Amino acid sequence: MPELLSPVGNINCLKAAINGGCDAVYLAGINFGARSFAGNFTNDEIIYAINLCHLYGVKVYVTVNTLIYDVEVERFLNYIDFLHRNNVDAIIMQDIGMIDLVRKTYPNLEIHASTQMHIHNLEGVKFCEKLGIKRVVLARETPIQLVNEIKNNTNTEIEIFVHGAICMSYSGQCLMSVLIGNRSGNRGTCAQTCRQPYDLIIDDKVVNKEKYLLSAKDLNTLSHIDEIIKSNVDSIKIEGRMKSPQYVYMVTSLYRRALDNYKKYKTSKITEEDINDLKRIFNRDFTKGFLFNEDNDKFVNEFRPNNMGVPLGKVLSYKNGMVKIKLNSNLNLNDGIRIIGDYDTGTCVTSIFKNDKRVKTALKDDIVKIKLKGNIKPNDLVVKTTDYEFLNHIDKLIGIDKKIKINGKFIFKRNNKVQIYISDNKNEINIESDFIIEKAIKNPTTEKNISDQLNKLGDTIYVFDNLDIICDDDIFIPVSKINDLRRKFVNILNKKRLYEIKYVKKKYKIDLPNYDKKKYTNILVHTYNEYILNKDKFDYIYIDNIDEYKKIDDKKCILKLSRVNEHLKEINSKLLVGELGSLYKYEDVDTDFSLNVLNSYSVAFLHSIGVNKITLSYELNYKQIKGLILNYEKRYKKHPNLEVIINAREEAMICKYNLLKKYGVTKAKLKDKFNNEFPIEVKDGIMYIYNYKKRNLKEDYFHIGVNNIRINL
Repeated sequence: MPELLSPVGNINCLKAAINGGCDAVYLAGINFGARSFAGNFTNDEIIYAINLCHLYGVKVYVTVNTLIYDVEVERFLNYIDFLHRNNVDAIIMQDIGMIDLVRKTYPNLEIHASTQMHIHNLEGVKFCEKLGIKRVVLARETPIQLVNEIKNNTNTEIEIFVHGAICMSYSGQCLMSVLIGNRSGNRGTCAQTCRQPYDLIIDDKVVNKEKYLLSAKDLNTLSHIDEIIKSNVDSIKIEGRMKSPQYVYMVTSLYRRALDNYKKYKTSKITEEDINDLKRIFNRDFTKGFLFNEDNDKFVNEFRPNNMGVPLGKVLSYKNGMVKIKLNSNLNLNDGIRIIGDYDTGTCVTSIFKNDKRVKTALKDDIVKIKLKGNIKPNDLVVKTTDYEFLNHIDKLIGIDKKIKINGKFIFKRNNKVQIYISDNKNEINIESDFIIEKAIKNPTTEKNISDQLNKLGDTIYVFDNLDIICDDDIFIPVSKINDLRRKFVNILNKKRLYEIKYVKKKYKIDLPNYDKKKYTNILVHTYNEYILNKDKFDYIYIDNIDEYKKIDDKKCILKLSRVNEHLKEINSKLLVGELGSLYKYEDVDTDFSLNVLNSYSVAFLHSIGVNKITLSYELNYKQIKGLILNYEKRYKKHPNLEVIINAREEAMICKYNLLKKYGVTKAKLKDKFNNEFPIEVKDGIMYIYNYKKRNLKEDYFHIGVNNIRINL
């Protein structure tokens, strides 16, 4: 049965996840997590969370899955050291240089490859396995058939997302937020540009009716959980570190029940009521996602980027600030509603009028009036976005602390020490008291007296499932002594459940080649004719079309592979690659900007495994690149072979979803609310969205030690 992994953004969400039945949680500290706007945990809260979870048998994974700048490395490593010393079960990482640094420095610390690493093929998983990564979180775009293929051909643990918000771009490959507003998704500050309104322009005409063209629906695979279980993945992951405790509890508990049902009955027994509960807690409409090959036209909710709620009724009339609604489900005070028409409007319901009388609750088919201002018209749709009674019900469930069932056997014999046997079905305790049981003079201690005191476990996480007390009739034990026995076995059991992960720290070492300083100017072209026009003007020429490449016989011409390759082909030539699977598959490679190289450790790691030329991330500026090279040369006493793209139309997003499919075109433009126009192109079924303005860097990069500058034609 796969591990059920739940998201927790704060302590309340942590307790909700535990009570909901998760096997593990993932959370982040104040820094280095890809959800900077979640509540997140202080260091003291992380220690508390790890201890609480371990008592309950729940694992804790901490996300440190942002890209790291050189100036942050010391602080980053201190944080990793803190997590390791406090028995975190694993850390989730993206930055390839930091993974190499942590793996070599802390060999006992388990590392999981974040979905931000863009692992979407078997070779990518094998690369991670070779690197010493214990688990890979596959890209959300990976279909279940490929998940099965990967799982059957690797020893690495496989984790997949099964529920929650979906990134429009392949994770780790979205630069739109950072290019537009300098808020990096790879650094945890995504501005959610995909949730913004756009116009689609084809032949200079706006062709779309709805505005939210890139806003993906929420992933929901609860109805497909049987198939997921059969895939033998090791962990199923719920998205939602910015969601409420009620959301975390409800989603966790439903997937928990589905897993338990399958284990018992070989079917999940999911009902329409279960799906409706997921809608009531939060939904942008649901999709089964690329995991289950969702139809292209069912993947996006172009109508709205936020909570859709559930249908509540329709407007009958609107007059004098009062909207009359016929309900198709119950409505209560404090519910949140939204009326969807030409201009949406919403409110928290503070008064309900039925037959001109105030009521607290109205039922299905009732006609009610509610005070509400807005441009409201008859037949406008009314939805409930917050279900007050439902949330209260969940709060009560969350408030019931989960208990660990234990079995106990206590033997009380006169003139002997008390013999104590405790089991939580995993740990066994066999201890005895530090006192001798005496004969009763007046009031003997009964079995019930003993049972009452031992069962006072309310301030602990334990409850007796079975308590066997064997005692003589004429013994006396002070109540304080029995209480001491209870506290003693609780403390011992706690220590056994609070396992330790052996802390080991070693010195980071790496072997590197040295490169001469050069001044090469390179270009990326798309066709044979473009190659002919430029071949005598540049030192190296990349071409991204294999059919055009086959026409060329030139050692300075290098084939650029797509960074989305679910199945890699056999190619025997020098390559420019942009995803990790290609590093495992091919030998003679340079790496492209999409490997997100942001620090000198990543450069060192790639050189150490045979990469010749390394293209730096678009997210680095001139000063940062200068600092990277200086740090590299100071630390390793060698010079790197780096490339910087100085002139290009940057790829802001790369998506499996094809916005242009329903219009029957392969090129168009997106226009945002600031009238910026982003070119779109579909190649080999993958949609590329380019930045609205061209990259045109003027600084002298050769002066600071960059060996190669590139123009993308």
